[in-house]
Amino acid sequence: MAQFITVHRAPGLLQEEWVENAVHVYRAELASFVHAYVNLGSGFIVTIYESESRDTLIEQFERLGLPYDEIHEIQFSQSFGEMEGMLKQMGKI
Repeated sequence: MAQFITVHRAPGLLQEEWVENAVHVYRAELASFVHAYVNLGSGFIVTIYESESRDTLIEQFERLGLPYDEIHEIQFSQSFGEMEGMLKQMGKI
């Protein structure tokens, strides 16, 4: 299953609204929520989802009534430790 990073801008989103949406996201059938990075003050939200395809994720967002600004498939992820190992292996540090 592919992973996607999504950007949502929701100025004025309240914590109570986040919680209410979370119930529906938790029960979603077409895409699986993985993680969120949220700044309620600015309404800036970045999420990670797993889904069969971008189109399937969009369909899930439409079912949930969740607007999005950007969706990008993740090619790879890397922790600090993994980056350090890669750089050491390649003689860069």
